[in-house]
Amino acid sequence: MVARHDHAAGLWTPPLNAPAPRDLCTDCGVSRMSDPKRCGQACQFIKPDYPAMELKIHGRRRDPSRADEAFFGPYRRMLQAAMKEPRDGAQWTGITTTIGQRLLETGAVDAVLTMTADPHDKWKPVPVLVTKPEDMARCRGMRMGYAPSLALLENALSAGYKRLAVIGIPCQIYALRSLEQQLGFDRLYVIGTPCSDNTTTEAFHGFLRLLSDKPETITYLEFCADYHVELRFDDGRQKRIPFLLLPISKLPSDFFPITCRTCVDYTNTLADITVGYMGGRGEQWLLVRNERGEELLELLGDEVKLTEPTTAGSRIAPVKGFLKNTELAAGGLPVRGMPNWLRPFMGWLMPKVGPRGIEFARARVEMKAVESVLHLRRAYQSKMKNMIPAHVWALVKPYGLEPLDGERRD
Repeated sequence: MVARHDHAAGLWTPPLNAPAPRDLCTDCGVSRMSDPKRCGQACQFIKPDYPAMELKIHGRRRDPSRADEAFFGPYRRMLQAAMKEPRDGAQWTGITTTIGQRLLETGAVDAVLTMTADPHDKWKPVPVLVTKPEDMARCRGMRMGYAPSLALLENALSAGYKRLAVIGIPCQIYALRSLEQQLGFDRLYVIGTPCSDNTTTEAFHGFLRLLSDKPETITYLEFCADYHVELRFDDGRQKRIPFLLLPISKLPSDFFPITCRTCVDYTNTLADITVGYMGGRGEQWLLVRNERGEELLELLGDEVKLTEPTTAGSRIAPVKGFLKNTELAAGGLPVRGMPNWLRPFMGWLMPKVGPRGIEFARARVEMKAVESVLHLRRAYQSKMKNMIPAHVWALVKPYGLEPLDGERRD
């Protein structure tokens, strides 16, 4: 990649080293750093220690008296939120990029490490260091593909950026936290987003071609908590497709890589604040995890509307169905087994009777836990004792999944 260092614009994308070859890898960027062997210490897919890391970052482990911490990790407050004036081009209303903008405006950080769009492909992520508040607007919106953001950590330090904010997904943030002390930043703010089953940019373009005969006109795609995918087009049109009517059966079986199917940290538990959608019921869902997370939320002042999240429905049947379909898929994509004539009706019914709000978020976390156990058991059983934390085994136990001999860490 050619370096793009526009001081006037406040965006810097240094050239990246090639990634070191790895087995289970989401190309977080660590293998592209000066010492690729750091992966052995930092990678979520080798031997993660969430209890120790949560204690280190948040000052405590998950509280058994707070039932939702078993699903979402330590947090101080859980909120539903939206910017009162949505930001143009934002995926939702612009909470994440506005926090980054405020950090730069107030001088709390020297730079924000995040991603922007490739100049030749609006869906392809490119890691970037942002130093001017107004340029956070160029980082709005969803991208799909690998963004080796952590490769830029050394560039940030070499440029004298000792106070940094990082916006990232769980596998990036686990690695960041593992390396935080040895990198030596003076101050670090971590804004996490829940992951949503990544794929390559090329594969994502294939998905868009299944959704529209003019995929190049799609400007926005979002999986919403009301069981629909929302599409927007460059002529202003919008389209909503029920999950059950998506052409999942037409996707290749490896559309989602094995790493994303074996992720044990869907909610980004090591971030200072998690900004996502799952518990939001049409708005965003915030998990303020520690004192620094409170500081980040305060930057939004009265520009953000905050309400208590709600919950409805039951996750039990959907999670059981997901488990069954994942087992039947034998490594492929879990396609719900129902006749086509029934799908439109179920697509209409699920937003009304299925798990909603916080219960929807619990369902997604349990589904990810089920998926991790089943796919690791199929493809990497020898890695299970190191890769699956105790809290994941606790999540799948009610559904009849128990560790077999050699699958659980002593």
